[in-house]
Amino acid sequence: MPASVLHEKFGEVVPRLRAERTELLSAHADTQISTVNVQQAFGGARGVKMLICDTSVVEGDQGLIIRGRPILDLVDKLPMEIFWLLLTGEEASEAEVTELRKDLRKRIEVPNYVWKLLKSMGKKAHPMTMLTAALTAMSNESAFRARYSEGLDKADFWDPSLDDALRIIATIHTIAAGVYRMRYGKGDLVDPSGKTDMGAEFIKLLGLPPKKGEAARMMQLYLVLHSDHEGGNASAHTAHIISSTLADPFLSVAGGLNALAGPLHGLANQECLSWILDTMEKFGGRPSQQQIRDYAWETLNAGQVIPGYGHAVLRVTDPRFTALRNFGLEHLKTSDVFQTVNLVYETVPDVLREHGKAKNPWPNVDAVSGSLLHYYGLKEFDYYTVVFSVSRALGMLAQLVLNRAVGSPIERPKSVSTEWVRNNAG
Repeated sequence: MPASVLHEKFGEVVPRLRAERTELLSAHADTQISTVNVQQAFGGARGVKMLICDTSVVEGDQGLIIRGRPILDLVDKLPMEIFWLLLTGEEASEAEVTELRKDLRKRIEVPNYVWKLLKSMGKKAHPMTMLTAALTAMSNESAFRARYSEGLDKADFWDPSLDDALRIIATIHTIAAGVYRMRYGKGDLVDPSGKTDMGAEFIKLLGLPPKKGEAARMMQLYLVLHSDHEGGNASAHTAHIISSTLADPFLSVAGGLNALAGPLHGLANQECLSWILDTMEKFGGRPSQQQIRDYAWETLNAGQVIPGYGHAVLRVTDPRFTALRNFGLEHLKTSDVFQTVNLVYETVPDVLREHGKAKNPWPNVDAVSGSLLHYYGLKEFDYYTVVFSVSRALGMLAQLVLNRAVGSPIERPKSVSTEWVRNNAG
């Protein structure tokens, strides 16, 4: 396939990236940037500075920043524009967006063997199992794997990797929608057109009511907000480790998304929505502020947490929560579920401050995202992580291509034994 407009643009960026890394290593190779204490070593390396990620950072007092731009400044962008920005560090022009759309349209075909595989898995398969199995199978299509086996210069690893990235971006929402329709008995598959943006196309392929374009706008916003979140979160880091072995992008992303499927990572939004629905069931509908306050205390006094409140890094309201809440305040005025989410936001932070144990009493994006998916027709909670996956693949793939462009090595940190810590920590 001829080089895409994004290949041409990124090819212009690569020499600068390599020169910058070479310069920094030459001048500061021995400069220490982090220390590790015993708590961090036993505690999942929380807070240890050990990775390089240029696509985005998460600042405790600001939230997600993509290529120097606060996420709230990017809410009107399309997912393909976010991928361009993540990869190149620059915003695409209108002409570049048009060409990128054409490039993606050429890659929308999902091989028939993928559909056969998914149909063979039956109705008991988890949607995430189906999605990652499909991506793993599509490793057959990998341009990187084919060119590597022919003898590919290391300096060019990024080129076919970007081909694979574009193929995944062009098809992952189609596969995800197919998983939904097969798994939940929603009828025949809907063929993609490639004529609209990923968000609008995803809604169409799912077969959800468009609600005068609101559903497409919601999905576009959701995909942008969840696209990237530094390099150290479990799914991004897993994808990076796999990719660092030079596994192809299909296998790397599939592995990263399997990490996203874990209950301590990508399931948070459905747990948050479950708590909201339990609250409404307990009080027979939309609760009052006092009822929410009482139920929050009941939850905390039982030794449980309020799902969606608190974050490993953030110490302010997650700006992604703010973006989705603003959308809900405009479009979900009749939704008792969303209005309950909003009332919880107006109530729970004060309870958590009074409780005193939460380092951050403010909501993260998971506190609201499930209520929007629910309102626009996605009532199947087990599917929510699949929607998350369609978005997060953008960030994983941008990080993968960047790392191959600058020649990042295989990741291999040193481990020590508990006995070593016992003998050396004192």
